[in-house]
Amino acid sequence: MPEPTEATPADPRAELSDEPGAEQLATQLTAVVSRLIRRLRTTSSDSLLTPTQRSVLARLEREGPATTATLARAEYVRPQSMRLTLGALESQGLVERAPDPADGRKSVMSMTEAGLTTLAAVRAAKHNWLAEAIAAELDGAERRTVAEAVDLLDRLVGK
Repeated sequence: MPEPTEATPADPRAELSDEPGAEQLATQLTAVVSRLIRRLRTTSSDSLLTPTQRSVLARLEREGPATTATLARAEYVRPQSMRLTLGALESQGLVERAPDPADGRKSVMSMTEAGLTTLAAVRAAKHNWLAEAIAAELDGAERRTVAEAVDLLDRLVGK
């Protein structure tokens, strides 16, 4: 078989197929997911927190109290940057400082009720925007297609 060129595809059957290739789907999916994430970040309640603040609150909710150093490592930022983030959250009453039970020289940060409420509001705003967009833009058949796609994507990321 001759070497494939621009004039001769590697597999002549490829031109006859309506199936998109894995590379094409990966490119399109990456672009769409990126746009969806950007759009979700612009929801109105989201302006209450920076992405780093939101991430720190979610981590504290998920993993419990932590030191500044632990949070900095987990978020891949310098401890100085994390101190600024935690200072802003603390000044808003979203986190609180307490002595570290393991080492009294250190302190641990934990979420306050206001932090839990704020994080829940941010999540609810994102969820509501997406639910409203689905309801407004997609008919029943399209919603079923999206539901099938969600199942397939869940299977992909579950590996």
